[in-house]
Amino acid sequence: MKVEDGVSPQRRKQLQDEFQDVLEPELRTLSTDMQQILCDDLVTALENRLIVLTGVETKSH
Repeated sequence: MKVEDGVSPQRRKQLQDEFQDVLEPELRTLSTDMQQILCDDLVTALENRLIVLTGVETKSH
């Protein structure tokens, strides 16, 4: 799978769950809906950063 293709829905959910586990103490004050939104945003940000960095590395080689 290429980075540009994004992650599968199953992998996306797995990453969201992992972010939620790691950040659990910080997320406690947020509602469940807000926790899910934040974790989804973090996965999206990670995907976007990987796409940009992959593009930069490709151009530099």
